[in-house]
Amino acid sequence: MLDRRGLLAGGAALLAAGQARSQTRGPTTDLDLDGRFVQGGHVIGRTWPRALIFVDGEALSAASADGWFLVGFDRDAPGSVQIEARSEGRSASRTLSVAPGRFPSTAVNGLPPSTVAPSDPALLARIQEEVLVKTEAFSSRVDGDGFRDGFAWPLETYRVTSRWGAQRVLNGTPARPHYGIDLAAPQGSAIRAPAPGRVTLARSGMHFEGGLVLIDHGQGLITAYLHQSRIEVRQGQDVLRGDLIGRVGMTGRATGPHLCWRGKWRDRNIDPSLLVKT
Repeated sequence: MLDRRGLLAGGAALLAAGQARSQTRGPTTDLDLDGRFVQGGHVIGRTWPRALIFVDGEALSAASADGWFLVGFDRDAPGSVQIEARSEGRSASRTLSVAPGRFPSTAVNGLPPSTVAPSDPALLARIQEEVLVKTEAFSSRVDGDGFRDGFAWPLETYRVTSRWGAQRVLNGTPARPHYGIDLAAPQGSAIRAPAPGRVTLARSGMHFEGGLVLIDHGQGLITAYLHQSRIEVRQGQDVLRGDLIGRVGMTGRATGPHLCWRGKWRDRNIDPSLLVKT
C-alpha cells in the first residue's frame, strides 16, 4: 500500500499526462485559467460573477457568484479548446492546447457473468431503473464552487490498480473505457469527501456499482464513489472536505475491496484524480 506521500513521490507516471498546466496564467482579471489541460482533465477559471461560459462557441455553464467556474475535458477532447466568458456586453476568451492522454488496456477476469452481459429480463428491468436513478442524480446543478480550492484524495492509504480511461477487457470481452480510477484499500477503510459539495445519491445494492454515493461540487461537477460496503451519508446532505461518506467494499461488479472514484462534468467523463492539487 502507498500513503499519499509515497504515491506522489513514486507515482509520477500516473499523473505525468495531468501535469500539462496553463502557460497563459498572467495578470489578467477578466479570465484567469488554471487546471490540467489534458484529455480527462479540466479547467478551473475565474471571471466576472455569473458570466456565461462558452466552450468552443457553445454556452455550457455560468460562473458562480464569486466568478468561479469549471470546464471538463473528456477522453476524446480535441487538441484545442476555446474558453470564453461573456457578461453585460463584455467578453474575454482564451484558446488552450489540450494534451493527449495515455490510456492503457487492462483485463479484469473472474467477474460474475450477470455483471458483464446480463440477460435475465427481471435483472435488465432493475438495471434500467437504476440507470434512471443515476441519470437524475447526475443532472443535479448545485449553485456553488466547492472545487475552487482543489481536491484531496478520498482515501488515506491505497494502491492504484486501474487508471482512468483504461480500455477494459472483462472476462475476455472488450468493453467500454473505464471512466474511474480504482484505488485498492482494506475492506472498511474510511472514504472521505475530497471537497465540499452536496450528496445527490446515497444508495446501497446497485447492480454494477454496489454501494454508491454521488457528490455535486457545483458548476455541474459531480464525483462518484463505487463499491462501498457501508454508506455514511444521506441524499441531500451537505459535506465538507474530510467528512466521512462511506467505507471501502467490494459490492457490485468488483473482485476485491477497492474504491472506484469517478468524475463527471455535465455529460463529460473526467479523471477526478487530476483535481487533486499535488
